[in-house]
Amino acid sequence: MKFYDREKELQILRRNWEKSEQKSFFTVMMGRRRIGKTALLLRTQKEQRMLYLYVSKDNEHVLVEKFQRMAAEALGLQMYGRMESFAQFFETLMQYGRDNHFTLVFDEFQNLLKVNPAIPSHIQDIWDRYHTSTHVNLIACGSIFSMMHKIFDNDDEPLYGRKDCEIRLRPFRIAVIKVILRDYNPDYTSEDLLCLYMLTGGVAKYIGQLMDAGATTKDQMLEWVTATGSPFLSEGIELIMAEFGRDYSNYLSILQLIAGGMTVQNQIDNIIGKNTGTYLKNLHEDYNYINRLLPMFSKPGNRNIRWTMDDCFFRFWFRFILPNQNIIEMERNDLLLEIVQRDYCDYTGLVLEQYFRQRIAEEERVTAVGNYWDRQGNNEIDLIALNDIDRTALVAEVKRNPERYKEHVLKEKFETIRREFAKYKEVKLIGLSMKDM
Repeated sequence: MKFYDREKELQILRRNWEKSEQKSFFTVMMGRRRIGKTALLLRTQKEQRMLYLYVSKDNEHVLVEKFQRMAAEALGLQMYGRMESFAQFFETLMQYGRDNHFTLVFDEFQNLLKVNPAIPSHIQDIWDRYHTSTHVNLIACGSIFSMMHKIFDNDDEPLYGRKDCEIRLRPFRIAVIKVILRDYNPDYTSEDLLCLYMLTGGVAKYIGQLMDAGATTKDQMLEWVTATGSPFLSEGIELIMAEFGRDYSNYLSILQLIAGGMTVQNQIDNIIGKNTGTYLKNLHEDYNYINRLLPMFSKPGNRNIRWTMDDCFFRFWFRFILPNQNIIEMERNDLLLEIVQRDYCDYTGLVLEQYFRQRIAEEERVTAVGNYWDRQGNNEIDLIALNDIDRTALVAEVKRNPERYKEHVLKEKFETIRREFAKYKEVKLIGLSMKDM
């Protein structure tokens, strides 16, 4: 698949390159795996003199020796003799930056902790001594959120406060997903678009895999992701193991419950058999796997919390792939496909709600987007979008089938919270369905 979008991020990277000509500049780029960080960085390689280094989990001496060869090839920088440490290698590069302007990329930066936990301290010391008198455009790129968060955002860590810019790469916007699907399937249907969104959520690698495989319709996509040998089948566990390591069992169970529709902590506690507050907090704050959802118009301190998994791929994987590992091991992928097809319509009802909330947040003039439910978990409103600048609001019911939208039902729900809209000059009540995608 060709390169799409990322114009805003490319502008930031180009601006940072220009800034580093005056003095060294430190950019941190974070984003989940498969989001397209490496492709984005290499997109600027022709415009900049760049040394791109992928940090593998090698022995420090082996890694540094490999980096020395790559520095010679990319920069023409000959480092004679065998270097004993990463610190020695990095200091040599910073010294080279006194008279040379170049970009230095460490991809999968968090792996340096596996190589040698002292490396961030060495980087801090060397950076502090050299960055004002050198011209190095340093980019630390990482995909393990918990480790990158610890390295750069924990005030006890040596690299805290050293970054000059942070880029958090997010999935493609819905408008971009539509452009990609149209390029590969000009006659795509709303069902095709919803299925692509459900499976990928806009993650570049997953979209590319489907498009390159010719899976551009709903049926083709579902067949491809469930087929024997599909990378989707093993992708989830690989990402989970990379993030959690050995301490993954409780997290795995909680994520499976949330993906299956259990979004309230006491429900999760009852099934897990213990208080899961700490796990939920970690999944939200340290790992960025789930989000805390509150009803629109909630007051500070409101405890009417639901937990949600916004990552479409993970939600699909935990809902359909993980619980059916026995079928996959039996190589009865035909039965896995049958299960997905059986539950598809019910499952994508909630996906469609997320789709519209995201699309409106990205494309409309709004200051807040969310949904609403009361303390009893009833009286749910699928979508509320507020514009506090123009004092207008949108209240919507989302249905796959437009014939299932009942205007009087939405009006009754709206009346229970009408007081919350007192300051808005105009409130629209509408139904949204597949035909509005």
